[in-house]
Amino acid sequence: MPINITMPALSPTMEEGNLSKWLVKEGDKVSPGDVIAEIETDKATMEVEAVDEGTVAKLVVPAGTEGVKVNALIAVLAAEGEDASAAAKSGGDAAPAKAEPPKAETSKTETPTSPSDGGGRAAGEPTAAPPTPAGRPADPPHKGEGEGRTFASPLARRIAKEAGVDVSAVTGTGPHGRVVRADVDAAIAGGGAKAAPAAKAPAGAPAAAPAPVKAMSDDQVLRLFEEGSYELVPHDNMRKTIARRLVEAKTTIPHFYLTLDCELDALLSLRTQLNAAAPVKKTDKGEAPAYKLSVNDMVIKAMAMALKAVPDANASWTESAMVKHRHADVGVAVSIPGGLITPIIRKADEKTLSVISNEMKDLASRARSRKLKPEEYQGGTTAVSNLGMFGIKDFAAVINPPHATILAVGAGEERAVVKNGEIKIATVMSVTLSTDHRAVDGALGAELLVAFKKLIENPMGMLV
Repeated sequence: MPINITMPALSPTMEEGNLSKWLVKEGDKVSPGDVIAEIETDKATMEVEAVDEGTVAKLVVPAGTEGVKVNALIAVLAAEGEDASAAAKSGGDAAPAKAEPPKAETSKTETPTSPSDGGGRAAGEPTAAPPTPAGRPADPPHKGEGEGRTFASPLARRIAKEAGVDVSAVTGTGPHGRVVRADVDAAIAGGGAKAAPAAKAPAGAPAAAPAPVKAMSDDQVLRLFEEGSYELVPHDNMRKTIARRLVEAKTTIPHFYLTLDCELDALLSLRTQLNAAAPVKKTDKGEAPAYKLSVNDMVIKAMAMALKAVPDANASWTESAMVKHRHADVGVAVSIPGGLITPIIRKADEKTLSVISNEMKDLASRARSRKLKPEEYQGGTTAVSNLGMFGIKDFAAVINPPHATILAVGAGEERAVVKNGEIKIATVMSVTLSTDHRAVDGALGAELLVAFKKLIENPMGMLV
């Protein structure tokens, strides 16, 4: 009996992925544990292993296909003793839910609708009538399956509403008479199908609630620019995920911000001493110090220790309970091509600076090559985002759920400070704590930031 291989869910939140590469070809024999493909998720490229033994009868989804849904059929194996060609024909009764590679088209292409919502709209339904097979008459256009109801794509309805066109009076040319954008455009150009003017509300009637403000559609954005003056670069899975999570964070989390200045001179002096004392180890490239601490390594340690000192701030919000964490797991924002990822230093409060430094270098390197495992960038109890290397003085970062805090770190720079009534020069770094007000109140957030500042300005405390 043929064995179906489906798109695996490589993380709890994965809904689709890109099939980057096949590492087998049709006719190859595979055993459990053999790596057969590379799948690109929103954050990493991961290898997929075979679970069953057999011969590759058919590669259903070609390499390079984007947007393959989880559990969609991607290949068929012929079991031992089974004819591969017969397995290829009989296997995979379920059609693969595969997406076409994205095309950089102009606004003339209508976006597919969402999965069926009970109103007759189906996922990926085309916006124009498909070609009729030879010898078969085309289905006559009609208004829909329900009497008195007009089926139309969301984009067609929106354009019709903006133009004052009655969509029920437009003849649809889409599948089963569905009204698509081209039909509305034709109605607008012909000057017909205008909607009847809205009836005036009776005197004294309460005013209708204003419609919620919606983001501009793709079509509305592109109309603002001259055709040919731009190119369209389709979003990859990472960019889509970043956009979705940022919108979720800024619209569901009540942020508030706290800023402090920290003097760095003592920390920089200690860092120099620790790096000078690093033992030498042999590597493939010769001798090298066992570690090389950065200011960011010390910031990670200080943030973790501050959370342990103020345990009520080491929390995550859920609707039913406050999640109080026993460990300080610090995520660190790492910029990679096309976006960013936040690998996590687990139990950072318990690790030495040298261990944090070497672990962070390894995670950052694998993050940039998209080789992180999901457990290495999912979860965590807080995060650090450092733009000091770009000379940014201060900024406010967006909280990354389920965290309740994120620390934005600016550049260390020489500033004039007043000490004992005298003006002195000190190296100062501004940090801003973004806080989820549902989990951490103002005084608690201030307590956390003061604990962090104390560790940065008295860095010997991070060594004991």
